[in-house]
Amino acid sequence: MDKLTAVIRIVLFAVVISSNAPRVGGAQSGETALDLLDRDGGPVDRITDGDLARLRIRLPAETGDPLAFTFTLPGSGAFSTTCTVEAGSDACESPEFRALGWHWDDAGAPHAARSITATAGAGGPAASLQISIAPRPVVLVHGFSSSWEAWAGYLGDGGFLAAAGLDGYAVGDGRHAGVMNTGLIADPGRRTNTIAENAAILGEYIEAVRAETGAQVVDLVVHSMGGLISRYYIDRLMPGRAVSQLIMLGSPMAGTDCANLPAELRLYLPASLEIQVSYVTGIFNPQVTRRHGVPFHALAGVPIVSPVQAPCTGTPTDLVVSQASVSAIDLDFREMPFLHTDLNTSADVFNDFVLPLLRTPAGEFREEPDPPAPTGVTEPLQFTRIYTGHVESGSSERLTIIVEPGLSVANFSLYDPTRSLAVIVTGASGNVLTLDPVANGLTVLDDPSTMFYLGYGFENPSPGPWGIELAATGETPPGGADYALRARYQGGALLFASASILLPRPGEPVELSAQLSLAGAALPVEAAEAEVRPLGGDPIPVSLEIADGIARGTWTPDAPGLYAIAVTTAGRLPDGSAFERVAFLAVEAQVETTPLRAYTTAAALIGGLCLAGGLIAWLGWRVVRRVRR
Repeated sequence: MDKLTAVIRIVLFAVVISSNAPRVGGAQSGETALDLLDRDGGPVDRITDGDLARLRIRLPAETGDPLAFTFTLPGSGAFSTTCTVEAGSDACESPEFRALGWHWDDAGAPHAARSITATAGAGGPAASLQISIAPRPVVLVHGFSSSWEAWAGYLGDGGFLAAAGLDGYAVGDGRHAGVMNTGLIADPGRRTNTIAENAAILGEYIEAVRAETGAQVVDLVVHSMGGLISRYYIDRLMPGRAVSQLIMLGSPMAGTDCANLPAELRLYLPASLEIQVSYVTGIFNPQVTRRHGVPFHALAGVPIVSPVQAPCTGTPTDLVVSQASVSAIDLDFREMPFLHTDLNTSADVFNDFVLPLLRTPAGEFREEPDPPAPTGVTEPLQFTRIYTGHVESGSSERLTIIVEPGLSVANFSLYDPTRSLAVIVTGASGNVLTLDPVANGLTVLDDPSTMFYLGYGFENPSPGPWGIELAATGETPPGGADYALRARYQGGALLFASASILLPRPGEPVELSAQLSLAGAALPVEAAEAEVRPLGGDPIPVSLEIADGIARGTWTPDAPGLYAIAVTTAGRLPDGSAFERVAFLAVEAQVETTPLRAYTTAAALIGGLCLAGGLIAWLGWRVVRRVRR
């Protein structure tokens, strides 16, 4: 009897392995069947790249012994999953997986249809299944003082994405509801959205794209400040896993000091404050750390390597965001020699950086862990006060800035919202200087997203008073032009300013302090003042007392909100030369202890309602789709 049972088992095993030719579609009587199951457990023959799925094997009869199956995706060496049909059973299912990269083979070629193969034990193929796979949609997110039109090169029938067989959606393009506000070029004094408010709009847009396409995840390709908005969305608002990967182009993970210029003129607020170094490094980064498995990729533009050509960032830089800022958090990081305004328009950037990531094949997507919040403190850039004023049409304004001895570089940057003023520079010798693009890094930009209009610099500048004349031109509007101008110094004294609490409650005292140094040795502060600037209302002066060469003072916020703080100090070099330094801080007073809530609770609530509506729409679409089948 035992021998007979063994013979029967051998025969059944042979039937399972040898009598089942590969098939497409459902099972036939007497065949081993392979099914692809969607996340609801129903068999499907089409999915979108990135969907959650499982694989199921069904035998024509119960097996007497456990039988292991391995599932593979031909053309993708990295994907493999398994399941075991237990003794006395005729089916098993693989663990749930995300079909990321299934539209692409290992060589990056697209495949609208793929074959899945099931292999039993060490034998040959037991069953196969052919399925249709649509590529993931790509959602594009613009940056500071910009709009969806920044992605013109990516969109349309002749755009980069269409040429690669991909469909692109830019937030604000009208294909779905939702327009972010990071600053209006035509009205720079109008209030912008906060990062959180823009993130809620981004979430609403993504849900609409998912509902339209049936895709469970999208790729995010973002420029500049769009990286901060997307990080907030992923951390706080993303429902489950809605993003496969975040691809950032020139995004300031440690902010940019270029933003201080428009902020000084009270323009593009609060966006121009939320992109500053003090806000991003002190308030945003320590709190926005969750990635929910989404891998982060970043590209830094690094064409500028000479300090004389970088008026408001460190080097290397893309003029607006430094390499150090792009790579300030833990992420996959690359460099290319493109300016900030070219990163989202260049075909080379798309072909060499963006497209290979969009074509990442199956098995090569990593689950991104949540990294610890950045803790490193970098040496702050050193600036003079920001000089502001107004130039009437047909006239000019003259400023005098003292350049101290011992500087290796002096850079000057001008913000003019009309982008029309001309600059005439007189050196400490009294001679008018001709500014050269190479020797002085003369840069004139006509794009408000760069946060400065004109920049130039000098190596080993002569100490003394430098004259800067700002003159109206024929392009200056009849009402004239406001301006903000400052100098950045390298190689001289350093100012370190800080606030004792970055997230106080209203009524909680905040101590401000400032100290100076030169070549590692302390320099006494001789004079100091601070000014707190709420988003609404007048500036608040804060008295700073000097003791032991350090300036200290206390300010108490009386209401929740974001506050910008300018700390101005004066000191004297060992040779007796006077100098000045200014630092910019950010403090966000909060009623609740939950991070970033006081300023963004309403936005998060709106975002949650929008996401819920999008989810309901998506579920309705899925029901209709299943009924039609």
